[in-house]
Amino acid sequence: MCTSYEANPNDSRWDVFSLFPVPNFDYRPEIYKDYYAPIFRRDAEAFETVPASFGIVPRRHIPPGVKVFDTMNARSESIAEKRSFSGAWKNLQLCLIPCRTFFEPNYESGKPVRWKIGMASGDPLAIAGLWRSWKEVDGTQTLAFTMLTVNSDEHPLMNRFHKPGDEKRSVVIVPPTEYADWLSCRTTDEARSFLNLYPVGAMHGEAFPLPPRKPKSPTAVEDSDQQTLL
Repeated sequence: MCTSYEANPNDSRWDVFSLFPVPNFDYRPEIYKDYYAPIFRRDAEAFETVPASFGIVPRRHIPPGVKVFDTMNARSESIAEKRSFSGAWKNLQLCLIPCRTFFEPNYESGKPVRWKIGMASGDPLAIAGLWRSWKEVDGTQTLAFTMLTVNSDEHPLMNRFHKPGDEKRSVVIVPPTEYADWLSCRTTDEARSFLNLYPVGAMHGEAFPLPPRKPKSPTAVEDSDQQTLL
């Protein structure tokens, strides 16, 4: 499952997403759970680009006493039955998530190594997703989204990720020629026809470990000790 990705900057290679307005809001270069990022969707009249948080059930909306769960990814095989996703799926609340690359863990060395995956051409890409709205405590409406995934046991690239023994999964990359069609689906059967693995020859993956964390300076440790004593 994909739990982080590199967002496409709003001033870089937006020609691939020419159907959609350039975002008029700020967002971080890398997107993690509950971070806001652009998504594309279709309203009654046109395509739009709107901010939404990653994870269709934001942590702040998980009721007290309920064990925290993740909804950054939705299994395509069970979206119609799972409470977190079924409403958005049945109502065809479809979206696209623009990104440069996405990240997955590779365990071939015996330890998890972060890889980044993208297009062999270097172009940005868009991942199929679902969105829903939430009413916040101040009365405002916000949006949240999830990425749709499919089994990738037979995919030469996407079957290289996740823990040994775990099912291999891949996000659904939608080709640029199909952006409008995906967002315009009128039935869930039609939407399912888009939930396919992307051709491996058009993709590229490489190791991309996170930089090592900087050790705390002696001064920072001393300051922390002083704070403890106060």
